[in-house]
Amino acid sequence: MSESEGDGAPEKVLGMDWSKRHGDPADPAVDAEWIAGMAGLGLDTNFIVVHGAGSFGHFQASRSGVHKGGLHSTLVKAGFVATRISVTSLNQEIVRALAREGIPSVGMSPFTCGWSTSQRKIASANASQIIQSLHAGFVPVLHGDAVLDELLDCTILSGDVIIRHLAQLLSPKYVVFLTDVHGVYDRPPTDPNAVLLKEIVDDKGSWSIVKPALLQGNNKGVEISVAAHDTTGGMETKILEAAVIARLGIDVYITKAGTEHSLRALKGDVSSDSEDWLGTVIRSSK
Repeated sequence: MSESEGDGAPEKVLGMDWSKRHGDPADPAVDAEWIAGMAGLGLDTNFIVVHGAGSFGHFQASRSGVHKGGLHSTLVKAGFVATRISVTSLNQEIVRALAREGIPSVGMSPFTCGWSTSQRKIASANASQIIQSLHAGFVPVLHGDAVLDELLDCTILSGDVIIRHLAQLLSPKYVVFLTDVHGVYDRPPTDPNAVLLKEIVDDKGSWSIVKPALLQGNNKGVEISVAAHDTTGGMETKILEAAVIARLGIDVYITKAGTEHSLRALKGDVSSDSEDWLGTVIRSSK
């Protein structure tokens, strides 16, 4: 959150990570007048952040078999606890990083919000707290989590599945997937011959590659590799969930985090004619 000084000077950012003890040299200065004036900034904070578990949760879940269920096993129960400690720790660090940049974010764990599954499919997902937080001007930050399952006892709820479900509930203008590569390729991007698929369109249930033109008519799909420790399907899950979202009439942008392309995607500044934008757009022809 920032406010222009009106003279072209760099914007002032209000850091919100006040977890340092009083007197700590690293403790950010707290300007009471600045805080009081925040209500008049007119900022649009109407968005939700969902992040995965990465190495923070997948290794614990994979080692203990939490994603397969079976809480009668001491190992699985211990793994459930360890996985949640890990993913909530990561969530706290991400919220802390956002707070340092002045973004009024609040961490929300699906497990504690009452989300649950049945045979790994969402059975219960109360979004009231998320909606209330949005209305209050906060940015909810959700994450992949270990949850209870009606048939398996427990499993891992992927952040990608959470995004799809929220898209169905809230009908956002667009959805952005940020990754460590520029988008979806026709084969693993480490392959020197990999081609970035810039636009994929669904027409009556059939997906086709619109851009680049040289791949039009290619029905072989894409080659996907998944890390051995990833219990939620990696990029394959992202593509499948993005496809479901696109069929709702919501454009999905997949691009590389930390680039000008990701900034444009987050602003929704991407069109079918954006030749200078690096990423993948998945949309419906409807």
